[in-house]
Amino acid sequence: MGTIQFIQSTPQELQEEIIKAFSEQLESLKSDFQPKEPTEYLTRPEVAEMLSINLSTLHNWVREGKLQSYAIGARVYFKRAEVEQSITPLNF
Repeated sequence: MGTIQFIQSTPQELQEEIIKAFSEQLESLKSDFQPKEPTEYLTRPEVAEMLSINLSTLHNWVREGKLQSYAIGARVYFKRAEVEQSITPLNF
C-alpha cells in the first residue's frame, strides 16, 4: 500500500480541501435529486368542481378514456396530476 505525503500543506488546509470537495459533491447530488411528491387523489365531486363540469360529463369523459379513474371498493378517485395533464393547450 502506498503512502501519501502532503508537502507544504497544513492540517487546516487539508481539512478545507476535503470540505470543499465534499461540498461540491453534495451540491452535485442535490441538483440531480428530485424528491418524490406524494400522489394526491381527488374524489368525483372535487374533479367536477375543479374542471367546472357536472358529474355526468365526468362520467362520460371516463367512459371515453379522456380521464383515468381508480377505485377502492365503491369509491372512485382521480390522480390530481393526471387530471391536470389531461388539459391540453389549444392551437388557434
